[in-house]
Amino acid sequence: MEQTKQLEEMERYVYTIFRKDATGHDFYHMKRVAKMGRKIAFAEGADPFLTEAIGWMHDIGDHKLFDEPADAVAEAQGFLRRIGLEEDVIQEIFLACRNISFSKGRMPDSLEGKIIQDADRLDAIGAIGIARTFAFGGAASRLIHWPNDPKHSSVQHFYDKLLKLKETLHTKTAVHMAASRHAFMQDFLDQFFAEWDMPCDDIR
Repeated sequence: MEQTKQLEEMERYVYTIFRKDATGHDFYHMKRVAKMGRKIAFAEGADPFLTEAIGWMHDIGDHKLFDEPADAVAEAQGFLRRIGLEEDVIQEIFLACRNISFSKGRMPDSLEGKIIQDADRLDAIGAIGIARTFAFGGAASRLIHWPNDPKHSSVQHFYDKLLKLKETLHTKTAVHMAASRHAFMQDFLDQFFAEWDMPCDDIR
């Protein structure tokens, strides 16, 4: 099977798994990361096929999303074998996937893995990142904001993670893309707190 067809099969496979996700890790997140990764790969001289493949697979086996992460990975590896990927390519894909998550504090070894880590982090900031933050917070029963104990609120997530992501990117292309998204988040938080702290007397 040619690579274009293999990528189309990956897209269909990922759709069946993530189409009903309500945490911000849905099919369209996977598609944005895969396609953004491919775009960055061309700019950075990486393998676009491998990069996009890692992008499609990058959240399979995430402990936040799967009750049995190891089973999900094994099933996905079997699927990739059935569509004709070589064993070394499959292993390279999932080696990169294991090191992409922010919470693990790791860095993929390959350029293609680093690019998908960049793409995943770009999708966590900006307007899309804001929407995903509150989608995940709602799914996890987190409050939007709680000034007396902000630790487990969605707004606190901006300070714990999202505002730090711009400084963790690997590629010049991603750094350039991140600038406007990072600024948009800062503007959003300024407006959020201005509205949150509005005196009741100002409300008509």
